[in-house]
Amino acid sequence: MLLTHRPVQAADIPAICCFPQGPDELFYMFPKATYPLTPAQLSDAIAQRSGSTVVMGDGAVLGFANFYKAERGGVCALGNVVVAPAARGHGVARYLVQHMIDLAREQFAAREVWVSCFNHNTAGLLLYPQLGFTPFGIEERQMPDGKRVALVQMKQVLP
Repeated sequence: MLLTHRPVQAADIPAICCFPQGPDELFYMFPKATYPLTPAQLSDAIAQRSGSTVVMGDGAVLGFANFYKAERGGVCALGNVVVAPAARGHGVARYLVQHMIDLAREQFAAREVWVSCFNHNTAGLLLYPQLGFTPFGIEERQMPDGKRVALVQMKQVLP
């Protein structure tokens, strides 16, 4: 499948809201949101963030991400990373994260890209190091049900 990307559009938001398959997945994607993800919650996040991007394939939105922090010449921090359930395991996240790294470099002249990944998110923990991210910190967080989780912080220094 040929993948492309473009800035998010208002018409994409309802589809993206269906990507998290339960409260845990939504927490990994967007810890401040409450399940189910609503267009209003996602639109608010997009309005406060930079570089909101979708990955397209076969005419459908397959992935979404943005930067919750974007400092020109500094750090871009990747957030709200999510892939459509039917598209998982097909390279969409890899394509999306690589594009976001390029965007950080080209649009923000970033020196580093950061990403945080919860310890239960095995796919993310395996993907990010393959793309050149290295862990630099771990923070304790709480799931909505009160369970303790580890948030693994990773970064990639851009050449």
